[in-house]
Amino acid sequence: MRIGILGGTFNPIHTGHLVLAEEAREKLNLDKVILVPAYVPPHKNEEELAEPNDRFKMVELAIRGNPGFEVSSVEMDAKTTSYSVETLKAFKQKYGEEAKLFFLTGADSLGELYTWKEIDQIFKLSNFIVASRPGYDVSKVPNGVEHVTITSLEISSSLIRKKIKEGKSIRYLVPEPVREYIIARRLYK
Repeated sequence: MRIGILGGTFNPIHTGHLVLAEEAREKLNLDKVILVPAYVPPHKNEEELAEPNDRFKMVELAIRGNPGFEVSSVEMDAKTTSYSVETLKAFKQKYGEEAKLFFLTGADSLGELYTWKEIDQIFKLSNFIVASRPGYDVSKVPNGVEHVTITSLEISSSLIRKKIKEGKSIRYLVPEPVREYIIARRLYK
């Protein structure tokens, strides 16, 4: 089995995340992509961080109807700082050694890669895949990292939060059920 793992803060999940996951699934011939919202992300220090349960629910709403996607609560259930190496170990244990894991991340993560906990172990547990992202150079990916080109969308969670604060529309930047959830829960105001 070939399984893509896309972790993230998903604060909120947006169309760029979904395009990355779907195109990686197709290009890497993955059986499925599991989206893993972080409970407490180690590299983010944001006071604008929505509650973990809200971020998890938004991922659930965003992927509804796509049989190639799943959401996992593995990091939420741990209720501690989320480290990719621990998540990968949990998926190796769940799916067995014969499962091939593909850890998916955006090119914006490249700069901080060697600050990640046990990065060498992450490379051993998975095929580490970096997806292209506007404004980030992927020509110099480190050894052990593969690159996949995806459709370029200049969308970020911080842009979405900024638009919400300014009272601007986020329609089409996030799936409609996510937009409705954000409005109903008054997130990012």
